[in-house]
Parts: sequence; structure tokens; C-alpha cells
Amino acid sequence: MRISVFCGSSAGPESFQRVAAELGAEMARRGVGLVYGGGDVGLMGAVADAVLAGGGEVIGVIPRSLVEAEVAHGGLTELIVVDTMHERKARMSELSGGCITLPGGFGTLDETFEMLTWNQLGYTAKPVVFLDVDRFWDSLFDQIDRMQALGLLRDRHRLLARRTDSVSESLDLATTAVAAALPKWADPPQSG
Repeated sequence: MRISVFCGSSAGPESFQRVAAELGAEMARRGVGLVYGGGDVGLMGAVADAVLAGGGEVIGVIPRSLVEAEVAHGGLTELIVVDTMHERKARMSELSGGCITLPGGFGTLDETFEMLTWNQLGYTAKPVVFLDVDRFWDSLFDQIDRMQALGLLRDRHRLLARRTDSVSESLDLATTAVAAALPKWADPPQSG
């Protein structure tokens, strides 16, 4: 079993780094392999280093341009170099059974929302879990709830984005199969 972890290439506050390392250590303890962006910096590096320190498997998927910028992690189980960010996301999805999202920026949101969209459209059925550190995801979930309330996001698709502040529960959720969502355009059966 492997899961993708999406998170920042920046470190953020100490509490973010601590939880990233705790997540990596717990993954190694449970024998859950890590698939991630392949960097040795920020929260990405903290998760990878903790999995490696615990004897776990770590597969990095990184675009060639970032290898050339010298941010690739040199001590991984495997480093897969791709040409584009699109290839990176597709390859990470192929290699993992779900994802956990730690705090991060635009790239973190892009990777996570692409996975949510693929679930919504019925292209995949993989759990997506936001690991909430210091209430980092509050405003994002307020916006998701607003989209649902305004009819822009169906109730069944709102359930695709899960959130917890527990490392242990995030792994439980990310490694538990989810039922395929009805695709975005599928209307619920009419009663009567």
C-alpha cells in the first residue's frame, strides 16, 4: 500500500514540520509507502526523511526542471523524473491508493483538487484527506461548504474532501477504499 502526500516545498511553522515528520514516521511504522513530489526541501523533505528514517519506501516523482534546479532528494528508494507537472500528477496517482494533504501553497492545492476532480468525474475512486494542522484548512473548507450551499457542488461530491487533525486517522482514512462517486453529470434516480 502506498499513498501520495501533497504538501509545501516550504517548511512553514515548526508545528507543520513536526506533523509532517510524525506522519512520515507513522507511515513507516505501518508499512505504508510514500509517493510524493521528490523534493528534499520544506514539508516534502520532512515527510520523506521521516519515512526513510523508519525504513519505509519512498518514491519521488519530479519534473526534470526541478531536478535541474537541484531540489531533488538524493536518498530515495526511487526517483522518477518526468517532463511536466501533468505527468507528475498522473504518475503519482497511478502509484498510490489515496492521498493526504498537509499545508502547502498553490502546487499543493493543484495536486489535491485534481485528485478530487478525478474522483468527482468518476475517473478514479481514491480517498482524499486533508490533515489539518493548527486549523490551516478552516477557510478552505468554509469555501467548499459555500460552494455546496450555493448549489455549485453536489452533496455527494462534497463528501469526497475529508478532513482530520489526527495523523493516525488521516492514515486510516487514506488507506481505506472509498466507493466510486456518481459522476458529476449523473442525476440521482427519480422516485415514484
